[in-house]
Amino acid sequence: MDAPIAAPPDPPRRIELLGAVMDLATPEQVLARIAAAAGGGPRALIANHNLHSLSLIRRTPEMAALYARADLIEIDSRPAIAWGRLLGLPVSGQHRCTYLDWREAFWSLAERHGWKVFYLGGKPGVAEEAARRLAARWPGARIAVHHGYFDRSPGSPEDAAVVAKINAFDPDVLLVGMGMPAQEVWTLRNYDALAARAVLPVGAAFDYEAGVQTPAPRVLGALGLEWLFRLLHDPRRLFHRYLIEPWSLVGPALSDIRRRRARPGPPGS
Repeated sequence: MDAPIAAPPDPPRRIELLGAVMDLATPEQVLARIAAAAGGGPRALIANHNLHSLSLIRRTPEMAALYARADLIEIDSRPAIAWGRLLGLPVSGQHRCTYLDWREAFWSLAERHGWKVFYLGGKPGVAEEAARRLAARWPGARIAVHHGYFDRSPGSPEDAAVVAKINAFDPDVLLVGMGMPAQEVWTLRNYDALAARAVLPVGAAFDYEAGVQTPAPRVLGALGLEWLFRLLHDPRRLFHRYLIEPWSLVGPALSDIRRRRARPGPPGS
C-alpha cells in the first residue's frame, strides 16, 4: 500500500448489518477518499463501526446521528464481517478497516503530499510524543495536536478555543481520538464549524503511536482474536464491552436473519 492511491471507479457498496449501515470499503478505498478530500474534492466524514459502536448507537442519539451523516463507514469488526458472511453478504476480510490497518500508507501519503494533520485527543503530553515520533519518521507531514481533556460542552470557551486552534492550523485531515461515544458526539456537534477537509474519529490512534498502548499483533486481527488480546491487557475496562455488551445485538441479528429469509435471490444479493 505504499504506491500512490488512485480513487476507485465506484464508491464502496453500502450494506445493512446488525441494525446499522456500513460500507464494504477496503483500506485502499478509505485512503482514496481521504486523499480526494485533502486534494480539494468534497469534504469527507469517515466513521467506523465495531460491536461497541453498534451497541452505543442504540442509546446515544447524537452518535447515531453522526453515522447518519458520515460519507463513509468502515467496518472495524471481525465478528461483524463473519456474521455478514454467514448471512451470505459479499463481505470479506479485505473489508476490515481501522487506523491500525492503514496507518503506514496514510502517513506515507501525508509525507508525500505535505498534508497538514491535526490530532485531537489523549492525555496531555501523549499526542505531543506521538507527533514527535511520527515527524521523525515522516518529516514531510505537518502535524499539530491538542489533548482531549477540555470542557467539550457546547458553547464552552475551551471548546470554542479548540475549534479555533484547529481552524487556524487549517488541516487537510483531522483525527479525533477521544473514545466512543465522546469522539463521535464532539465531531457531530462541531463538524460544520471545522475547516478540516477529512475528519475521522480514530480512538486511541496516537496512544499507539506514542507507545502508551501496545496494539494487538495484526495477525490476531486477521484471526478475529484482537479483542482477546485487549481484554487480557485491560480486563477491568473491557470486560463489559467484550463479554456483556455484544448480547444487546441479538435483536438486530435476528432481524438480519428475518430480512435475509424474506429477500429472494442468490446469496450476496
